[in-house]
Amino acid sequence: MSDAVRLPTNAEVEAARLNIAGLARRTPLVRLDAPTPGMNIWLKLETLQPLGSFKIRAAANAIRSQDPEALRAGVLAPSAGNFGLGLALAGRELGAPVTIVSPDSASPAKASKLEALGARVIRLPFADWWRVLVERRLDGVDGVFFHPVADTSVIAGNATIGLEILEDLERFDAVVVPFGGGGLISGVASVMRRERPDVRVVAAEADTARPAAAALAAGHPTEVEHSLSFVDGIGSSAVLDEMWPLVSACVDAAASASLAQIGGAIRLLADRCKVVSEGAGATALAATLAGRAGGGDIVCIVSGGNIDMTRLGPILAGHDPT
Repeated sequence: MSDAVRLPTNAEVEAARLNIAGLARRTPLVRLDAPTPGMNIWLKLETLQPLGSFKIRAAANAIRSQDPEALRAGVLAPSAGNFGLGLALAGRELGAPVTIVSPDSASPAKASKLEALGARVIRLPFADWWRVLVERRLDGVDGVFFHPVADTSVIAGNATIGLEILEDLERFDAVVVPFGGGGLISGVASVMRRERPDVRVVAAEADTARPAAAALAAGHPTEVEHSLSFVDGIGSSAVLDEMWPLVSACVDAAASASLAQIGGAIRLLADRCKVVSEGAGATALAATLAGRAGGGDIVCIVSGGNIDMTRLGPILAGHDPT
C-alpha cells in the first residue's frame, strides 16, 4: 500500500459506496429518545454493521481496491480488532491469508472473532504494536500492508458515512466522531467540508488518551499520556504525523469524556435504544451529553459494538468501568 495519504475526492467516495456494497450496509440514523436540554441528538448506528463496526467500510474499500492476485500472497495489518475483522472477512472472500497484529490490551473477544474468521493474530505490547503501525511492517511477516488509518482508500470508505448522514438529515449543527487515528473523522469531515461547511466537526476522546485535543491546542502532533482502559478501540500516544495535515484541516474541536461518562452512555444506549456499544463507540455520545461538543442539533457516530461481555455486564449493572 502507498504511504501517501490525502482526503478522498467526491468521485472516490462515490466509488467507495459502490465498492463496499455487499459487505457493508447502510446504517440507520435515529433520534435519541432521552432528555437532552439544549440539544437534539441523532445516532448513526454503525454498531449494526456486519461484524459490529464501521471499519467494515474502510476494510472493504481498501481490500477491494487492490489486485486480488497480489493479495493471495498475504495481507498484514495492525488493528485493535475492528479493522482486522473487516480485513479478515474481505480477505476470506478473496482467498487471501490475513495476519492481524493487535496490542495485547485489545479485547480478547475481538481476537477470538478474528481467529474464527481465519485470521492469524499476533499480540504485541502496545509500544511494539504502535511501531508496526508507524513503520508499516513486521519483521518475519510478509504480505500487502494495510494501514487502518493513513490510507486514502480507507478514508474514502469511512467517508460513505458522511454521505448517508447528509442524505438522511436535512439540517444539523455538528457531527461528533470517535477519534482513534483520524481515519474516520477525516472521511466524514471531507464530505462535510465540501457539502456542509457550516457543520462543526468534533473529535471525541476518552480522558485516558487525548492526542487530538493536544495536537489541536499545540498546532502540531504532541505526545500525551496514554492509559489503558476498557475504551480500547480509540486512544493513542499521538496523532500520526501523516494524518495531522488532514486532521488539522477538517476538525474544529476536540471533546473528551471520562470513563464513568462513557459507561453511562453505554447504559443509556442499551436502555433507550436497545443498542450494545463498545467503549469507543459510546465516546461521541458521552462527550456530547457532558456538554463538551456544544449545543443544537448534533449527530453522534456510534462507531462499534464489539465489547467483551465480561466488561459489558458490570457496566450495565452500574459499576464504574476501568
